[in-house]
Amino acid sequence: MKDQWSERQRLRGQVKWFDPGKGFGFILSEDGGPDILLHANVLRNFGQNSVSDGAGISVEVLETERGMQATEVLEIVPPDPQPVPLGEDEGEMTPEELLELALEPARVKWFDKVKGFGFANAFGKAEDIFIHIEVLRRSGFSDLQPGEALCLRVAEGSRGKMAVQAAPWDAALRETG
Repeated sequence: MKDQWSERQRLRGQVKWFDPGKGFGFILSEDGGPDILLHANVLRNFGQNSVSDGAGISVEVLETERGMQATEVLEIVPPDPQPVPLGEDEGEMTPEELLELALEPARVKWFDKVKGFGFANAFGKAEDIFIHIEVLRRSGFSDLQPGEALCLRVAEGSRGKMAVQAAPWDAALRETG
């Protein structure tokens, strides 16, 4: 009998779709072949509860009786990794300047995908941070859950603090480490 772990392989591809409500989605391998199942638990082990359609993704996969399944997410590359300037104040900053902003660990207060926005709090700070759905999409997320931990690049807008980019909760550690 073969050891199932010896059949693992690494693949790169693109998220075909992912539905956090259903708890799964599918990946298209850049090498072709059948769709690869991406279960919510595998994505959570990477530190995200959702991933946007079209995001690049590197995964370890295992062929099972039901087909190819991702067993570990290694990397997610947002479809458009540039931060999104929102409002007149941020229009003066270049994408490079926005990327120089530090990643701040934060926790989601609430997010309503239908309304297209929500709020988070940076750890140790009381002021709310506005998060627009377009920032999420361009950062590789499709939705956020209350209490979810993530990192945000935050700019001061005309109405207060605004997220200009989102990243997995441990991204700040990877960026400084």
